[in-house]
Formats: sequence, structure tokens, C-alpha cells
Amino acid sequence: MTRVAIAMSGGVDSSVAAALLVNQGYDVIGLMLRLWSEPSTQESNRCCTPDAMNGARQVAARLGIPFYPIDAQKIFHEKVVNHFVDGYAHGITPNPCLVCNRHIRWDYLYQHAQALGADFLATGHYAQINRVTQDRYELIRAMDKHKDQSYVLHILTQELLAHTLFPVGSYLKDEVREIALHQGMVVAQRRESQDLCFLAGGDYRDFLMRNSTQIINPGFIQDRSGNVLGEHQGLAFYTIGQRKGLAVSHPHPLYVLDKDFQRNALIVGTAEQLGKQELWAHQVNWISGEPPSRPFTAHVKIRYRAQEIPGEVTPLDEQRFHIKFSDHVRDITPGQAAVLYKEDICLGGGIIQ
Repeated sequence: MTRVAIAMSGGVDSSVAAALLVNQGYDVIGLMLRLWSEPSTQESNRCCTPDAMNGARQVAARLGIPFYPIDAQKIFHEKVVNHFVDGYAHGITPNPCLVCNRHIRWDYLYQHAQALGADFLATGHYAQINRVTQDRYELIRAMDKHKDQSYVLHILTQELLAHTLFPVGSYLKDEVREIALHQGMVVAQRRESQDLCFLAGGDYRDFLMRNSTQIINPGFIQDRSGNVLGEHQGLAFYTIGQRKGLAVSHPHPLYVLDKDFQRNALIVGTAEQLGKQELWAHQVNWISGEPPSRPFTAHVKIRYRAQEIPGEVTPLDEQRFHIKFSDHVRDITPGQAAVLYKEDICLGGGIIQ
């Protein structure tokens, strides 16, 4: 019998994913990561609160599957939290979910699943996998386009796709909740958190101040001509496209255009000046396993919730690409991912430089 390890979170999606796998006849084992939380706040990581752990354990018991908590606090802090803090300290806006998927779920957890004899690692992510040939796979958007999470899964390789399952990817969110209610799951009505799990509901700026001495580094707010308009409290406290909180007097609304880390300057301008027509990305993962041999047109997402924009993609090498847009695109933010699509197929992506 094929063994599948399901990554459980105590939420409705992973719980229903586990139930679907059991109903499909797999030998299922439940795994739940215990992730780092900030000691000074006495708050649990949102992904593994005692209530979430208890909920996952109850679901596993109801389904009759083994349940194993896995301590990942140390590696989560090293790989995810440190990357988050260091990124902001160096003027970029990192996406911790991408780092977590790359280093925690599809590395650390995947290795634990293999050690327990699992043939597949399953999660409650909303995405689909299409097996094109015996040894070639595609990452496809979820049936529920409003819940699709292929953006944060673009880091998956052919080898990982061959050993990954997304049981709820072909369901709508409402259908998943109905299944949970029908099965009498205690997690059926659990609310979803949109916050970063290790912030425990707090503001990321407060978290950064508590965890990095480099963050509070005041400097000048300037326009593109170099005119000083005011002072900022530290580049980490601002994001590209931000309008509120600049505390600058000006006849027109001003937005953050750029962060000049070398000069510790926050560059602002009007809405007409906001945006760029190109970007460069590195740390690229091509889901096919190799970069295209020539430039091509793709639809590009520059943030998880961003609308897709057509762009001309030029692969520079296996790890880098350049994208040219026909119009200025707002909110191109270093540290976020530029993820490429051809219709519903996710081609891969990279981190914006």
C-alpha cells in the first residue's frame, strides 16, 4: 500500500486533505511541525498553537491515522526568521512563506516523511499537479482560483512534484468546508490567519525592532532629484508603493518609489512616477527543470495577491531572468517573487532583485 505523509496544521484544508487520502485507500500518517515562536511575547506560532495541535491530533484520531509532532523550531528560526530579519535589514521585503516551503516543508519535513517510509508528502495547499509523461510533471493552478497557492509553490522541482500530493487542489473552498462539516471535524469552522505565522498577530515593524539592532537607522527622505523632504526611521519600516505614514508635507500625495540602501535614503515621488517597466530576478526555479532557450511571453505575478501582468521574459541563465513590461508596473518589490504562468500552468519564478 502506498504510504502518504500529510502535513497537518490543525486547519480545515490539511484536515480534509488527510480525510480524502484515507478515503482513497492510502496508508496515511499525520505530521505536524512545531515551529519557532518569539519567547519574549509568550505567544505561540500561529501555525502550531496548542489549540491547532490539539485539533490536528483529534482529526488524526478520528481518521484512525498515526500522528507525529516534529520539532522544527531551530531550523525554522535559522532558515526563515533570520532570513526575514536580515532581508529587511538589507533593504528588501522578503517573503517568508517561500523560504519556509523551500527549506522547511519540502526539505526538512520531506526528509522526515521519507524516513517514515512515505512515498509522498501531501499538504493542504490549493494547487494541482499534472503528470504529463512518466517522468515529467506540471504545477497547475487550483480549481478555486481565489484560493490558488501556486505562487508560493513555484519552488517545487520535478523530483519533488513526483512525490507530492495536493488533495484539496481540485475542490472549491466551500466544498472543503462542507466535507469537514459532514465528517464532524472539530476544525471545520476554524478561521484562517492571514498574518505571518511567527508574528503571532503583531506588527512586523515591532518584531523587527525587537530582533535586530540594524533596523532603527534613520536617514533622509528624498525625491528623485535628491531634494530632502524629511526623515525616515529606518528603511525596513517602509514598502514600495506605500503612501501613508511618510510624514512629509507636499502638495501632491507621495509614494515610496525605491529604497537606496547604499545611501540609506528613502526615495519618494508622485503616483505618476510610481512603477517600473522591467525587473530582474535571481534564485530562479524552472519547474520543467531547465530554462527556456529563447525569450517568451508569460503572465507574471509580482506578489501573492497581485493581478497578473503580461511581460516579455528573457532567461539569462539557469538562475536569472529579465522581464520587460509594456507599461509601468507598480509595487515591483525586491525580495518578493516574480512567478510566471502560461494559462493555468506555473512555469516557475525567482526572487526580484
